[in-house]
Amino acid sequence: MAIRLFIDGAAGTTGLEIRERLQGRSEFELILLDDAQRKDEAARREALHAADIAILCLPDEAAKEAVKLAEGSGTRIIDASSAHRVAEGWTYGFPELIGHDRIANARLVSNPGCYPTGFLALVAPLVRAGLLPADFPYTVNAVSGYSGGGNALIETFEADPDIAYQAYGIYMDHKHLPEMRKYASLLHSPVFSPAVVPAFRGMVVDIPLPLAAMVAAPADQLRACIMDFYASHEVINAWPETGRRKHQRIARSMAPFDGMHLWVSTNQDGTQARLMAMLDNLGKGASGAAIQNLNIMCGLPETTGLRL
Repeated sequence: MAIRLFIDGAAGTTGLEIRERLQGRSEFELILLDDAQRKDEAARREALHAADIAILCLPDEAAKEAVKLAEGSGTRIIDASSAHRVAEGWTYGFPELIGHDRIANARLVSNPGCYPTGFLALVAPLVRAGLLPADFPYTVNAVSGYSGGGNALIETFEADPDIAYQAYGIYMDHKHLPEMRKYASLLHSPVFSPAVVPAFRGMVVDIPLPLAAMVAAPADQLRACIMDFYASHEVINAWPETGRRKHQRIARSMAPFDGMHLWVSTNQDGTQARLMAMLDNLGKGASGAAIQNLNIMCGLPETTGLRL
C-alpha cells in the first residue's frame, strides 16, 4: 500500500523540487490541494490528518500553524522551515550526524538549514573528536545561489543582471546560528558572514582556522577525521586533499545535486587551514535532505530519488 504524502507549501521552490524528486515513485501517493484550497485552513487540516507523512515547505509561522492543525493525528512531519530546528521534541534531520535510527523512529523531524548543513558537517565531528575546541570564536564565510532567498530574492536577481554579490545578515543575528551552535556543541555562536551570488543554486561554506593561534590538531588529522567520519556515508564525500577544482566553485548552470563535498586545505607550514563544503542549497540544503529523511522514515534506501 502506498504511503500517503502531503506537501504543505508544494507551490514554493522547496516544495516544487521535492515533487520533482518524487516523480515516478510508486511508494508514495501524493495528497494534492488545488490553488483554491492551498490556503484554506479546513482543507489543509484534512490533508494533514489524512497523510501518513507531511512535509512542510512553509515560512516559519505557517509551519507552526501546520503543526497545530495536525494535532490529534498520527501524521509524521518533516519540517523544511527553521521553526523547529532547536525545538524540544523534534529530531534534527541530519542523519550523518544525528544517526539514521533516530530519524527512522521519529515522528517530528526538522530539516537542517542550508548553511548549517555545510558548517556542521565539518565542525561537529571535529569538536566531538576533541580535535577542535568547543570554545573557539569560529567564523564562517559562505556564499549561496539566490534561490535560497525565496521568490522575492529570485525576482530581484533575475530582474537585475548587474548584481554580482549581495551580503546579508550583517547584524549577525541570522536564524541559522542557534542550530549551528547547538549541534556543533559550541560555547559561542560563530561569526557568520553569508552572501548571495548571481547563480540560481549552489553553496560554498568556508571556515578559516588560524591553527597556530588556537588549541587544535594539525590539519592532516582534521582531514583524516573528516574522511573517516563520512567513509560509510553515500551522500557526503570527503576529499583527501583540497578536492577537485569543480568542487570549489558555484556554476551558473549547476544541475540539481543532493550530495555534499568536503575538504580541508592548509598552507605550507600548517599554521592555517580552511574547512570547506560545497553543496546545493536546494539539494542537501533543502529538498534533497527532505527526501533523504523521508526515505529513512519510510524504511527505504536513503538515496532513492536523490541526484548524486
